[in-house]
Amino acid sequence: MKTSYKDYIAKIDSKNRLTLRETPFEYYHVEHYDDGRIILEPRELVPPTEISAKTLGMIDQSAENLRSGNVSEPVDLSEFEE
Repeated sequence: MKTSYKDYIAKIDSKNRLTLRETPFEYYHVEHYDDGRIILEPRELVPPTEISAKTLGMIDQSAENLRSGNVSEPVDLSEFEE
């Protein structure tokens, strides 16, 4: 069972904003429920120009396979042409 480490009352301001105090995250995924509950889950956004090392490795391996001729037969897409 999870326990809270902060407990406080927050009020919606005149522009319908809610301020979270001393939060370690900048972004949250928000879910509103019919019964009035609102769930906030922290999110860490990754810059869109950043590619993970695993993805870069897969790209390098694919390029090596192409250069060495280790490729599949061409896929026939003619059934999708108009």
